[in-house]
Amino acid sequence: MHLPPSRGPLTHWLTNHLRGGRTVPPPAVETQDTPPWADEDLQLALWCCYELHYRGFDDVDESAEWDLDVLAFRAELERPWTEWLTATYRPAVVSGRPSRLLRELIEADDGPPLAAYLHRHADLEKFREFVLNRSVYQLKEADPHSFGIPRLDGATKAALVEIQADEYGGGRPERMHAELFRTTMRWLGLDDTYGRYVAEVPAVTLAISNVMSLFAMHRRWTGSLLGHLAALEMTSTLPNRRYAAGATRLGADPAAARYFTEHVEADAVHEQIAAHDLCDSYAQEHPEATADILFGAACCLGLDNLFAQQLLDSWEAGSRPRSEAG
Repeated sequence: MHLPPSRGPLTHWLTNHLRGGRTVPPPAVETQDTPPWADEDLQLALWCCYELHYRGFDDVDESAEWDLDVLAFRAELERPWTEWLTATYRPAVVSGRPSRLLRELIEADDGPPLAAYLHRHADLEKFREFVLNRSVYQLKEADPHSFGIPRLDGATKAALVEIQADEYGGGRPERMHAELFRTTMRWLGLDDTYGRYVAEVPAVTLAISNVMSLFAMHRRWTGSLLGHLAALEMTSTLPNRRYAAGATRLGADPAAARYFTEHVEADAVHEQIAAHDLCDSYAQEHPEATADILFGAACCLGLDNLFAQQLLDSWEAGSRPRSEAG
């Protein structure tokens, strides 16, 4: 994967710097009228900074992962992003077991009906667009949450490893969830190369990945990382059942729909592990982290809702949500 085209002064500076242009200081990261989750330049710059810690870029030296100027720049990018997330999704008062609080949070969530639309109404092109956007995260599925493993002990670590082992196929490469998603992409005629569509997707798609990486890269956000994972697992079964039905309606064979059907079965089990063995266990060891757990879950639900609403709005308007560079 190569660095994507820039979308503004932030990504323009970062791209030049990573390619060796190290003489110009970075631009100021200013708060604009656009909220951070919709800021194309901010979210792409953050995504590129985080990607240095995953697979990097073919046209960037590997030593850039620990470039002090880039790390300082990333911290500036994270400031308005974290402030907005905290102001929007941080719970005011938290009391009780995380498993109960997570269920209450999920039951109160009334997000846009994207899964129902894909189940019954979406045509092949709309389904393809949904999968294209999701590929930005799904081709690295589980990787951000795996950063939490070395930060945990005992039952909490065992629970996270159990969930992640399933995500990685239980030792069978062909059953890795990212590989199952590649099969779905190929059915739709999409390029399944890692990072292929980063240059095309809108800011909100990048924001979904970036919030996971934010929690993954900072040890202080470990509780939020676990809460984010729990929300994913606890809200996965019904949507994936609908995605599978929608894909089948549009002509997908069992192999092409298997990514979705696999999650219907696996996440029904993961839901219990994530809520009780993971989050409750972590809160017993770190009582002060319950608010962080709920914060991570709320970020997961909230950003997914923003993504779903933007996609549905674009379909209703007859347009495709794309980045300015797309």
